[in-house]
Amino acid sequence: MTKAPVISHVSVGVRDVAKAKKFYTAALKPLGLTLYFDEAYGCAWGRGFPTFWAQKPFDGKRASSGNGVHVCFNAPSKAAVDSFHRAALKLGGRDDGKPGIRAEYTPNYYAAFVRDPDGNKIEALCFLDDRALALLKRKAR
Repeated sequence: MTKAPVISHVSVGVRDVAKAKKFYTAALKPLGLTLYFDEAYGCAWGRGFPTFWAQKPFDGKRASSGNGVHVCFNAPSKAAVDSFHRAALKLGGRDDGKPGIRAEYTPNYYAAFVRDPDGNKIEALCFLDDRALALLKRKAR
């Protein structure tokens, strides 16, 4: 029996599905996620399965972001984290943590945080190998 990942999918509430589709399609492309589901009430992206959803709340009430809630996407590289951040800001996202090392988590934790147009906090993360980490530290000096 194959073990499934701990989390099947995650959804965030959005007010404007078309705007969210444009934002997330661009921001998630550098991370290797593609659009799998596109309907009037929501869209979903993933790698082989729709794991991230942006949709209107089913209760019909106004979408809002949760305080302390965020979604983190695995990125294949430092360049992908940087591209995610640039694409998100270009399409109306707000910076919530520029790309960089987050040594408070682990010494090689490289991530960027943004708020989508609805205020949802999203992150892209990769773990740098020792060589990439040393190079980044040398450039910072």
